[in-house]
Amino acid sequence: MSTVRRVKQLKGEIARKYASASDLRGSAQALTVLVSLVLIWIAAVQGSRLTHWSLLITIPVLSLFLLRLFALMHDCGHGCLFRSRALNRAFGFLFGVISGMPQYVWARHHNFHHATNGNWERYRGAIATLSVREFAALSPAKQRRYARERHLGMAPFAGFIYLVLNPRLTWIKGTARLIGHLVRGKARAPATPFKVIAASFETRLWDSPREYWHMTANNLVLLAAVVAGCWFIGTATFLTIWILSTSLAGAAGLVLFTVQHNFEHAYAADTEHWDYDVGAIHGTSFLVLPAWLNWFTANIGYHHVHHLSASIPNYRLIRCHEEYRELFTEVPRVSLAELPHAITCILWDEAAERIISIAEYRRQVAAAPATATLNAA
Repeated sequence: MSTVRRVKQLKGEIARKYASASDLRGSAQALTVLVSLVLIWIAAVQGSRLTHWSLLITIPVLSLFLLRLFALMHDCGHGCLFRSRALNRAFGFLFGVISGMPQYVWARHHNFHHATNGNWERYRGAIATLSVREFAALSPAKQRRYARERHLGMAPFAGFIYLVLNPRLTWIKGTARLIGHLVRGKARAPATPFKVIAASFETRLWDSPREYWHMTANNLVLLAAVVAGCWFIGTATFLTIWILSTSLAGAAGLVLFTVQHNFEHAYAADTEHWDYDVGAIHGTSFLVLPAWLNWFTANIGYHHVHHLSASIPNYRLIRCHEEYRELFTEVPRVSLAELPHAITCILWDEAAERIISIAEYRRQVAAAPATATLNAA
């Protein structure tokens, strides 16, 4: 019996055994990371007053705890950090403010990823992976730009855009457009209520009014915290610590998330040929990380288990993997040493239904004339 067929038979059993959250364990994880962040912030501020060189230690440590906080926010989005729905929503919102990401909006997009994992026709990943055909249609200059923007060295800048810049700009731009729509609508029909005018507003920046209000709440609370931090700590010190630590955390998160699905010859089908469970086993990696990094990432390296059931909380993933180890022998392993290569796999080979690197694409292009010549002979 094939591995995927066995997975199909047993994934219901796996979910029943391990998809149960604990308010006590969730609370312990949440409070541990929050208290740690407060203490490290105090150490960073006090240390910077003695010597700015101390930030070379405190900022990376702060980034690691922010990375863990983001991973716990991820569990809240799946409703599995706590048993209580209210606790998942409350802590999810709080974690979203601290990390800089509107949690409700992010969770909805992330759940779409789960629903389409392995279907690269519908979801192209965090780095908007191009197909081989799309990449070939680019000019040489645009191909170089595509590769450069996804280079591992660009990760901190991408982290800054992902967690610091884009969530703010998206909200500001969308709010400005909404206000403009309301003003124009009121000018055309003064008797029409603002609520009716707002209901006719269309944008790609959010999918529903609830998403917009969550974005608004997240940004207002975060901006208030930034203003307070600048007031009490000092603008230069606060912004330096906040921006650098958040950007580094975002960089680590983006890299780790990318290599969970972008690695050499990862399964990548179109809608017609897609199979969800094949995507979980062959299109999702098992990140083999040291124990300390598993802790800071809330065991998200056990991503193959997570994609079988997103309702399994992070503190049950390892035990689930160990019990059903024989099901996961075909899951591709990616170690820290292999991560730099995995992050270069940024093209979708539609014909072969797999992810490849630009280097492999170049080799295919170079070999094509020779193959054509042999076939002709």
